Amino acid sequence: MKFQLTLIASALFVAGTAQSATLIHAGKLITADTDKVLSEQTVVVENDKIIAVESGYKTPAEGDQVIDLKGHTLMPGLMDMHTHFSTQMSPATYTEAFLMNEADVALRGATFAEKTLLSGFTTVRELGTSHHTSTALRKAITSGYVKGPRIYTAGKSIATTGGHADPTNGVAYELMGDPGPKDGVINGADEARKAVRQRYKEGADLIKITATGGVLSVAKSGSNPQFSKEELKAIVDTAKDYGMTVAVHAHGKEGMDRAIEAGVDSIEHGTLMDKATMKLMKKHGTYYVPTISAGKWAAEKAEIPGFFPELVRPKAAAIGSKIQHTFSVAYKEGVKIAFGTDAGVGAHGDNWREFVFMTEAGMPAMEAIQAATIEPARLLKVDQELGSVTVGKIADLVAVPGDPLQDIQLMGQVSFVMKAGVVYKQ
Repeated sequence: MKFQLTLIASALFVAGTAQSATLIHAGKLITADTDKVLSEQTVVVENDKIIAVESGYKTPAEGDQVIDLKGHTLMPGLMDMHTHFSTQMSPATYTEAFLMNEADVALRGATFAEKTLLSGFTTVRELGTSHHTSTALRKAITSGYVKGPRIYTAGKSIATTGGHADPTNGVAYELMGDPGPKDGVINGADEARKAVRQRYKEGADLIKITATGGVLSVAKSGSNPQFSKEELKAIVDTAKDYGMTVAVHAHGKEGMDRAIEAGVDSIEHGTLMDKATMKLMKKHGTYYVPTISAGKWAAEKAEIPGFFPELVRPKAAAIGSKIQHTFSVAYKEGVKIAFGTDAGVGAHGDNWREFVFMTEAGMPAMEAIQAATIEPARLLKVDQELGSVTVGKIADLVAVPGDPLQDIQLMGQVSFVMKAGVVYKQ
């Protein structure tokens, strides 16, 4: 009798812990870790992981859920390596800092995050936000309070006095004050180290610096170098001590070259790089995150009188229009490329347009999709967990109707979104 009770208890234990699975029947599958496109595949998801990828349409066991995507192309969740959920540029942007509170910025950012997730982007890098909103948003998404992509945040970008990310550029003298490392503004190697440590203390995942002037800041130059070699080395060395990567806003060549030689992980925008800079990037293994979308958007808005401050308008017209050409040359030269849009300059949810611009500039559609999946995972150093449809990886999956390799515009018609095994759009 005791033996029988033990058997019954064992059976109940097994039945109680048996996991039902989600079977996704995909007409086409882009795994992203190869150039092959597989047909008639079943991806099996259990909890938050991919547990099998099988040929044919597997018959479900009792309790399994089947998602029919036979007329779709399934691929890994998309990744955007340059976003800003704290803003969406408009003529009002330059006065918002005086009118919006932290809660206003955070709540607006939550709507941008959900829009981004539903457009197929399950992971993003947030490269510079105000009021620590990206850190709060990351926590809220992780805790399930709001819907959004997985966030890797840099917190407040680091600049030098008067540099592109100095938050007091262009304001009245009596309001400028003298922001320091806590505010993300440094002068000298010691302050550079302190600013990195401050970002770590605040919960940032990585470091973002503005190594040259920028287009949209209220400052004269859009391309001058703004960090010394000593400051850059201090930032990179300290970031490495804390296990953090370094992303670098840069338009001008000299600022880029200094940052690459210091050992940074990625160059954002990279507008005025030449082939010598590209060669340097290849030597150091530096990623290029082009943000063609933001360049085109800025050039377009520069034609509208009053949209930008007059100090900004000529920079937007001159620099914005050049990024797509730079991307084309960099791709042909073999520079490593990771997808990034600078969403927040242009509209959130339109991130997919970057695929169109990349293919227009000569990158095949498959490589553009890989640039938004496996390559960002490598840049983030999470490619053992994300970036491809591989057994054992986190179940981040998206689908579009038809074949995006034949029509890249389909990337703007994402019909299915799963993040960590949870379906957000179907």
